[in-house]
Order: sequence, then C-alpha cells, then structure tokens
Amino acid sequence: MSAYQWMVLFAAWLGWGFDIFDGLLFNYVAPNCVPTLLGLPIGSSEANAATLHYTGIVTSILLIGWAVGGIFFGRVCDRIGRTKTLLLTMSMYAVGTALCAIAPNMTVLIFFRIIASLGIGGEWAAGAAMVAEVVPEEKRVEAGALLYTSAPVGLFLATYVTYFIQGIVLPGRPDIAWRYVFLFGLLPAAVAFVMRLFIKEPERWKRVSATAHPTLSELFTPQLRTTTLSGMGMALVALITWWSSNAFIGTIASGLARVEAASRGLSPLATQILSQEWIKSTTNLFNIGGLLGTLLTIPVAKHVGRRPMYFVYFLLSGIAIMATFGLDLPPHTRLYGYFFMGLTIFGVFGSFTYYLPELFPTHLRATGAGFCYNSGRIIAAMGPFVVGSVAAMGTDALTTAMHLLFWVGAVPLIGLFLMPWVIETRHLALTD
Repeated sequence: MSAYQWMVLFAAWLGWGFDIFDGLLFNYVAPNCVPTLLGLPIGSSEANAATLHYTGIVTSILLIGWAVGGIFFGRVCDRIGRTKTLLLTMSMYAVGTALCAIAPNMTVLIFFRIIASLGIGGEWAAGAAMVAEVVPEEKRVEAGALLYTSAPVGLFLATYVTYFIQGIVLPGRPDIAWRYVFLFGLLPAAVAFVMRLFIKEPERWKRVSATAHPTLSELFTPQLRTTTLSGMGMALVALITWWSSNAFIGTIASGLARVEAASRGLSPLATQILSQEWIKSTTNLFNIGGLLGTLLTIPVAKHVGRRPMYFVYFLLSGIAIMATFGLDLPPHTRLYGYFFMGLTIFGVFGSFTYYLPELFPTHLRATGAGFCYNSGRIIAAMGPFVVGSVAAMGTDALTTAMHLLFWVGAVPLIGLFLMPWVIETRHLALTD
C-alpha cells in the first residue's frame, strides 16, 4: 500500500474510533449521570434501578438515531462523496456529545444524544466505502479489519477518560464529574477538519458519481434483493447481541463492585473508587477480546470464507454469553467472561467493514452497506430497552439483569439458521 492509501485508512480509522468513543460515553457515566439528573442519591437502590431503566432507553434511542443517520448519510455519501460525508458526520456527533455536558435533565440529554447518533450512524458507511475503494483488492480484508480495530481503541479511550475524570480527578464529586467526561466528545471535530485537508475523494467513486443516482429501492431489485438480505441478516444478529450485552457493562460491573464492597464493609468513597476500577477492568477485558477477535477475522475470512466465519463467531458468542451470566461465579471472576464475549461478540464486527462493501457496486456501496449495517439497529434497539426495563422492575436489579443477559446468548445461536442464505464473497473483486 502507498503512503496515501495508509493515510486514507488512518483517517477512516480515526473517524470510526471516535464514533465509538462518543457513542459509548453515556453508558460509562450512566451510574452517576442518571441519578444526578433525576435527583436521586447515587448508589441507592432507586438510583440503580433508574440507571438500568434509562440506560436501556437512551441506548435504544441512540440505536434508532444511529440507524436513521446511517441510512440517510449512506445515500448522501454516494451523492456528495466519502470525504465530505466523513467531515460532516464527525462534526455532528462531536458537537452532540459535548452538548450533553450542559444537559439540565434527562429529556435534554436524550435530545443531544439523538443529534450525536445521527452523525455516528452516518460516519461508518463513508469510512468503510472510502477504504474499500482506495486500497488494493488483495488488501481489502486486512484494511477492513484494521479499520475496525479502532472500535476497541475508541472504547479504551472512553474507558480511560471516564476513569481519569471520575476515578482520579474528581472521585468525590460523581455528581459533576460526568459532565467533564462528555466535553471530551469535542475531540473528533478537530480531527475531522485536519483530515479534510489531506484526503480527497476516491477515483473509483468520481468515475461513476456523475451518472449514478442511488436509491434505497434499488437494493431490493431482483438482482440485489438476496445480497441485501444477506448483509442485513448477519448485521442484525450481531447488533442485537452486541448492544444488549455492551450497553450494560458499566451497570453490571458497578453492581458487582457494590456487592463486593458490601462484603468487605467498604466506605461509600471506597465503593465509588472500586466501582470505577471494575468498570475500567471489565471494559478493558471486553476491548482486548474485541481487538483480538477483529484481527482473527482476517485469516478466517481469507482462508476459510465469510460464511464459515460467521458460523464460528455466532456459535462461540452464544456460548460465551451464557457461560458468563449462567455459571455460579464470584463477582470478580464473572468479569473475566467479558474477554470471551469481546473475542466473539465484538470481534465479528471486524468483518462488516470489508464484507458489506463487497456486496454492492460502487454507485450503491455506501447506500447498501449503510442500509445493511444500520437498518438492523431499529430492531436491535429493542434489546437494551427490554433488558433495562425488565431488570429495573426486579427486586434485585443486578440479578435480574444478568438473568436476562443469559438469554441474550440465544440470539447468535438462532442466527446460525441464517447461514444457508449468506452470500460468500471470498475471491470476488469489487464491482462498479
């Protein structure tokens, strides 16, 4: 790959990493943010139930906004270009996230999250299409997987920013520390404007853009209907599983930490510090697993094929989830299950950055990939909402949440029945 091709990959890598960074900040600050905005004592049983409830609601709203933004900006990307769309969407989600720092109540915070979600959804299609069209054909799988490694890096960044502000800088002020965390959401805007100075539109897109007029209906013509449904099916299973599990990492880790703190007789401040440390540790385990799982899609996809790859990842995802939440484990030991969940649930997403662009011709690449990757979020939005709402109604919210998450493991196992309809793209070149 040339220096410019590496620069394009790095630009898209930054865009997607900050996408995930901004998208998940709320989930990490929710145990302190939600009670503060509702006027509840942080750490109380009422606050824990409210946090589960609103984490489910806000995450579901984020997913719906993500889906709308992904589908809308996918079409915009095929019309105005990959680079312009990348700049626009990154600026949108940066501003939307930073505004959450001044939210006076949950209603306003949700409104700002909707603004951010539209940009978050639109960025992925632009970056994935740009990388697929710029890198050499024989390096597309490696480039696509490397592009997705920015997701766990984005989560690492979100984890450490949250821990640094809430656990080190302001451990005694959980009621205001979360606001400073949201301000870090402005970082992507500055990066986007610098990137725009060096990245130009792919030649492949410029050759067809003048005469092409992409529409969503074209995705369901007889020529592309099976292809579109193949991409949608794989993305839908992965999205439901990932978001139903990941949305509650902070809440589960915090809840387990409070159980551990109670058994040790720790003070409220020590409990708060332990909670932040466990959230950081759990997220790191999930991210490290996700990073390794993403890189493992490269040899599996290239040497075995896309269809067998999805079969293996979905099977192991179901096993990892059910083992983590179904086995009788001590609180701290249970956290290690998130490594195996990350390896499978998170890792499989490394394939979508090259698989979905492979399915569609150039004039429909961002439209098709964006639609497949994001339309499923509308259905996936039900997962966090159901888990959060039902768990909040239980007398023991933590136990109820873990019981529900156990059954989330059935989703990827059901996804195994879709394998006969998966389009195999191994050894195929991109089409114009």
